[in-house]
Amino acid sequence: MQTINRSLPRTHIIYTISIIGFIYTLHYVLPMYSNSSFLSVFADERLLSIIYMAGAAVSVLGFLLAPAVIRKAGNYVTTLWLIIIQAALFYGLVTATSPVIIAALFVLQTAVISLIGLALDIFLEVYTDSEHVGTVRGMYTAILNASWVIAPLIGTLLINGTNNYHNTYVAALAMLLPLFYLVYKNFPRFKDPNYTHLSPWQLAKHVGHNRNWIKLFSANLILQTFYSWMVIYCPIYLNKTMGFSWEDIGVILTIMLLPFPLIQYPLGKLADSKYGEKEMMLMGFVLMGLSTIALSFIHLPSVAMWALILLVTRIGAATAEVMMETYFFKTVSYRDSAALGVFRITRPVSYFIAPVISIIGLTVTTDTYLFAIIGVISLLAIYPVMKIRDTN
Repeated sequence: MQTINRSLPRTHIIYTISIIGFIYTLHYVLPMYSNSSFLSVFADERLLSIIYMAGAAVSVLGFLLAPAVIRKAGNYVTTLWLIIIQAALFYGLVTATSPVIIAALFVLQTAVISLIGLALDIFLEVYTDSEHVGTVRGMYTAILNASWVIAPLIGTLLINGTNNYHNTYVAALAMLLPLFYLVYKNFPRFKDPNYTHLSPWQLAKHVGHNRNWIKLFSANLILQTFYSWMVIYCPIYLNKTMGFSWEDIGVILTIMLLPFPLIQYPLGKLADSKYGEKEMMLMGFVLMGLSTIALSFIHLPSVAMWALILLVTRIGAATAEVMMETYFFKTVSYRDSAALGVFRITRPVSYFIAPVISIIGLTVTTDTYLFAIIGVISLLAIYPVMKIRDTN
């Protein structure tokens, strides 16, 4: 890998990017689990689904345009402008009163969040050597996901049992100030690699020629759909159907998310030194799918029981996620921002798929058995994962 920014020790800059990633993730997770409840104040379930699907469509468009923008402006300048735009959008969400404006701002911030994450991926990929991809990606993913553990608890405390969700956006807006400063301070001399320039047709051929990427992207799309559906509908189900208070939901979500910061770093190290990503990825999807199906048969409003089963689902998801991250970044060049964009595009696409699953599912069953549908869909990832060629 070419030497870039030798003035900064590589370990130092990787830790710095991880801190930046933690703040970035915290800023968008703080309001995430209450987003659907916030929007449901003026939008019914069908309109809520349309808003999320619009956000997904704009995000996909952003990913398609991002490589050209980054190639022209540079990753450093692009990241700073994205943070500024995000701050303006959050300020609008805090102050706007028109449902139409709120919906439009929500759609736009969904896309900008995804693009900031893409820019941070590029920073990290440039500084990661090929022998430590699993370790670095495991550490980075674990640190980012640590914010997922504390954010729901903070978010529910900010809501404080009311329907005033604006406090979560104020807190998220405040997070953007240190985020902007750390990027501005640490990357002014960042040297962009010679990014691969591909037209949409060339990109499709480039990705299509790598059969392992196709299989991996298929599995990742299923994982991201699982995440998206859980983020949109699980808090509403726990609150409105099971009758949990937001304080209880904060505890449940915090316990549920513990596997991400606790197991992903050691699993990443194992992927570098001992075990293949494929086997652990497969086990993760099996555990995630079966435990999600089990949620349809839990009717007792017990905080401990729901926290335990949801914890098991996330042990599986965390395992599958870090193995996919490790596998992909072992097989992609840091110059290949377009392929990276395709890998990350599965996240916004999943926000298009998740509402469709609920809309169709509710025509044939009740919301309780939507968990079983999501669990079965999760198990479908077993097929592409089994066909992936292991890196070891």
